[in-house]
Amino acid sequence: MVIADIAARTLPRLLIGTDGPESLADHVGRLGALPELRVDADRWQLISTLEASGLRGRGGAGFPVGTKWRTVAVQAQAAGGGVVLANAAEGEPASAKDRTLLALRPHLVLDGAVLSARAVGASEIVLYIGREMTRARHAIEAAIRERRSARLKEPRIRIVDAPDRYVAGEESAAVHRINGSDAKPTVVPPRPFQRGIHGAPTLVQNVESLAHAALIARLGETWFRAAGTATSPGTCLLTVRSADEVRVREVEFGTTIGQVLAGLERAEAPQAVLVGGYFGAWLPWRRAADLPLEYDALRAAGAGLGCGVVLALPRDCCGLAEGARILRYLADETAGQCGPCVHGLHAMADVMWRVAFGRPKGNDAGQLRRWAGQVAGRGACRHPDGAVGMVKSCLDTFADELEAHARHGACPAALRAAAVAPIPDQEGGWR
Repeated sequence: MVIADIAARTLPRLLIGTDGPESLADHVGRLGALPELRVDADRWQLISTLEASGLRGRGGAGFPVGTKWRTVAVQAQAAGGGVVLANAAEGEPASAKDRTLLALRPHLVLDGAVLSARAVGASEIVLYIGREMTRARHAIEAAIRERRSARLKEPRIRIVDAPDRYVAGEESAAVHRINGSDAKPTVVPPRPFQRGIHGAPTLVQNVESLAHAALIARLGETWFRAAGTATSPGTCLLTVRSADEVRVREVEFGTTIGQVLAGLERAEAPQAVLVGGYFGAWLPWRRAADLPLEYDALRAAGAGLGCGVVLALPRDCCGLAEGARILRYLADETAGQCGPCVHGLHAMADVMWRVAFGRPKGNDAGQLRRWAGQVAGRGACRHPDGAVGMVKSCLDTFADELEAHARHGACPAALRAAAVAPIPDQEGGWR
């Protein structure tokens, strides 16, 4: 293994084309052993390297990884220890990137978790994995057994199931579940970085973020920044969906959405794209095609990377119907802890359903926009904010369809049973 050869390659970085999980021997043979943090200064140097790399979290919020590690390290030092929560709940129905990464590169994820534990002073690692992610879980369990057989000196690692609920992966919800309560979020202090699992300062980090950190620790911030842009360095995993196909791709930041969708089975350009998942934004194709996947550019367009979903809406589908199905799902996925979700989202979902599948009333669109403004920012978590953001972008992007529905009722595309955005069965509890 020659580090220089790896450093010279731009892609792939996280996904290397294997059909099954990479073994420990192959992983170490390709990347070398995990760097050791021999003295206290080493862990602070690693955190500084992550800060310099510009790596942001890949779980949805895009928070700087190095900053989060430093904050938890300071808290854990004062508290006498901490915990690492490697988050792979992936409750977003349209996303498959985290389960794919776990299934193919389990040791890279575990490397990142172990490094983060050493860096922040944690004595335990909890892998929080979606209950339905059987293939990913088997790969991680096998990888843990390999590492134990190799007698690697690592913190305790255990796995906790994440319920199949949309908000169960929110960091406070994850901590509640691991501590034995329902996997429901809260904004009430203290936050997990202050007091989380077992009451200890807890680093909650998405598994893709940990995998990037494991590579940066070996290859450095300059290598990481060789891909991407100055303000959005590196690569990211995307779940790219159309009506006929689902792919997980690793792309450089700065790649346009049009380039991301190139090669999908349908040759015809889509009418619109949902960027960022169900908390994301609908964008018309004329705006999305040349839009770079870059934090500032996405923000300026009213979108964001979110959970890394890019969903193409074919021209023979109804965007209002897709938005209505997603909103109904999100309304039913609330934790039931506050009025904006319990009442606000369900009321909006009812009106959105009428707009898509019935005959809208004259003030329906205005009512949805008013309620969206009243609901946003008032929940116990960001669930209502994400839902209403998706709704507003849906009304804007499909304004012509909205007018047509108001005049003539639901279009034939809306009345078809098939949906592009996956909507899972909602049978699971919160534990």
